[in-house]
Amino acid sequence: MRFSKLPDLRAAQAPEGACMADATISLSNSEFYSKVLVAAGVFADLGVGAGDVVAVMLPNQIEFVVAMFAAWRLGAAITPLNPNLTTQEATHQMNDSGAKLLINVSGATVVSHVQSIPSAALHDGGHYAGAPVDDAAALALLIYTSGTTGLPKGVMLDQTNIAAMADMSCQEMQIGAADHCLLVLPLFHVNGIVASILTPFLAGGRVTIRSRFDIETFFSDVELLRPTYFSAVPTIYALLNALPEQVKPDTSSLRYGICGAAPAPAELLSNFEARYGFPVVEGYGLSEGTCASTINPFNGTRKAGTVGLPFIGQRIAIADASGHHLPPGETGEVLVQGPNVMRGYLGKPEETAKTIIDGWLHTGDLGRIDADGYLSIVGRIKEMIIRGGENIYPKEIEDVLSSFPGVMEAAVIGAPHETLGEIVVAYVSYRAGQGGTLAELNEHCAARLTRYKLPAAIHVIASLPKNAVGKIDKRQLRAMLKPQNA
Repeated sequence: MRFSKLPDLRAAQAPEGACMADATISLSNSEFYSKVLVAAGVFADLGVGAGDVVAVMLPNQIEFVVAMFAAWRLGAAITPLNPNLTTQEATHQMNDSGAKLLINVSGATVVSHVQSIPSAALHDGGHYAGAPVDDAAALALLIYTSGTTGLPKGVMLDQTNIAAMADMSCQEMQIGAADHCLLVLPLFHVNGIVASILTPFLAGGRVTIRSRFDIETFFSDVELLRPTYFSAVPTIYALLNALPEQVKPDTSSLRYGICGAAPAPAELLSNFEARYGFPVVEGYGLSEGTCASTINPFNGTRKAGTVGLPFIGQRIAIADASGHHLPPGETGEVLVQGPNVMRGYLGKPEETAKTIIDGWLHTGDLGRIDADGYLSIVGRIKEMIIRGGENIYPKEIEDVLSSFPGVMEAAVIGAPHETLGEIVVAYVSYRAGQGGTLAELNEHCAARLTRYKLPAAIHVIASLPKNAVGKIDKRQLRAMLKPQNA
């Protein structure tokens, strides 16, 4: 199914069926279809056509989704921008993507040569009369990486990529027309778009959009809206699990929660499931793979500490530094192959050639596959700590720290050391009202880790820094070390 045609299909099959809602408006399938036609007309009048790029700099709201489908109807792509980007950051993304038009809340100009319109303008105009563009190779999304190495790069995902990923997700998660997704992740990220919009839409299901995750209202929304699933990051599960014991919501509508974007401690997920009574299925993926590549089956064997099995239609492998595939149990770089793998990085053929080799996406993540085919992620290649010649994987230490009573989150980084090359430094935050001494933390680690893996220092801070998607930001943690090593 081409997503450029999906609004038409939904409106034809179930015109009065529920499609999408946010805090201000609720749309049926026919109403959504009508709004897409109006927005497509607005875009066409402004000169947007096949091959163009529309920048969308909106918070989570219906207009984001309407703009996306309107652009696809014309054969154009969208590049989502975090509304909190600085002018310099937004300028880089719009210039690099070659955006022809920007939609934001106010219509304020960000880049002088790019026309801007307010999101309200998407509702003003007549219906676009042209047929939806049917091109499997048309660029659909330009997702910009977080920029851990230099300026963010534009990940090119075409219509084939997103259709394959949504279809795989429907199969793996057994999502159907009766499903209702509660969206709490940002729509400027591929997870929010694919897992919470495209997948339920393709299945005939519906979506309720929230502007952001709000710990004060999340379970109230679950009880009121009765969603069947949601997708979240480990930090959200940690925050929910840290709520007072008297918080006992009715979660009976939820078939499962999806956990992704970063590895989660196995103990956190098992404790969460025991407390709230629905399974949490952990998956793994990246923007370059259109969101997801492995998942722990929600109605099969879920192995704690792993990110599950490959999605239907995808293959994963572990490779050494030379690219040779390794046997089960060996640690190396995670490789991904499938129709979900990106077209490449926009305007960066050399970077693309380094990342996609012989059809395999080199993820930069370190992992191992067990005898049953389950993948475990142990860290990033560039985050691996080498202490005195010994390889140390941060996640192993983070899991140990997270199992200490009261710890909500933990992160481990390598710090420069004159003799050993690097040493292990840990950061920990506690749940409200809980804590422990450094001696207790060190004793806890010493009982569970070989000596060379033990943190040389453990810093207790109020909360760990996060990036826009909710992942722990290790760059900020490394910056906190600089004054100590100057």
